[in-house]
Amino acid sequence: MNADANNAVANDDITIMTFEQALEALEKIVNDLEQGDVPLEQSIRIYERGEALKAHCDRLLKAAEDKVEKIRLSRESVPNGTEPLDPQ
Repeated sequence: MNADANNAVANDDITIMTFEQALEALEKIVNDLEQGDVPLEQSIRIYERGEALKAHCDRLLKAAEDKVEKIRLSRESVPNGTEPLDPQ
């Protein structure tokens, strides 16, 4: 198994994490890397895991923003499922 396949297997659990769980894991990685006492190879692995956690958090945050946008639109009596007039 190559390094990319190993990382994919090691990061499978990320997809089932809540936003809060992923953010906590990401904060731990940042803390570990900032301390600087992690061997180089392990630093690379946990950095890559951090990147995967960040991407997961970004996806979950975007999904939450989309739901909030729909809720806001429905409260303003705009039909559900429409796109905002000012997409970002």
